[in-house]
Amino acid sequence: MIRPLSLLSVLLLMSPALYAAPETYAISTDRTAIGLSWRAFGHAFSQAQLQGVTGTVTLDPAADWEDHIEVKIPVATLVASNILLTSQLKSGLFFDAAHYPWIVFTSSRVVALGQGHFRVFGLLSVKDVRRPVVMDAALDNHGVLSPGAQTLALHASTAISRSAFGVDRLVGIVDDRVAIDLKIAAQAAPPRVIP
Repeated sequence: MIRPLSLLSVLLLMSPALYAAPETYAISTDRTAIGLSWRAFGHAFSQAQLQGVTGTVTLDPAADWEDHIEVKIPVATLVASNILLTSQLKSGLFFDAAHYPWIVFTSSRVVALGQGHFRVFGLLSVKDVRRPVVMDAALDNHGVLSPGAQTLALHASTAISRSAFGVDRLVGIVDDRVAIDLKIAAQAAPPRVIP
């Protein structure tokens, strides 16, 4: 007679979840956007959006420590509510797009919280300043990602201190806290062939 513990071990080893391969998704640039929002003059909200996002999302259903997110954002795509604000944000007053053309986020750990929710730890690079950030993220399709899914929709958000990244001008007028909202759409990447 097989002991219950041995039977459980055999069943777990036969479980397809243990053998599910990590899925890598390439970010769909045309369906992905980053939103920034902040307070100015003590009460008014200002917003800007960044497009042209590239990168990958890798999710492993059996091992969340293998999950990885990498995002690269061109500062030149930044658009605010008007032409003057857009120009100021891209200038040396704020992001200095001419000298620092990219904003980059690379995760160091993605922790699955259940029901399609994640906590994403990583490094954000703005103006060549790298700082740790933590994002709350969720799968948009009711928190479910079926094995072999061809598309992925992910929503993530965080808030940062802009002065911590060297974007520290006009602090008396523009709040230091900037909320970041990411809406990522991605397509399953073809498997890599190792020669």
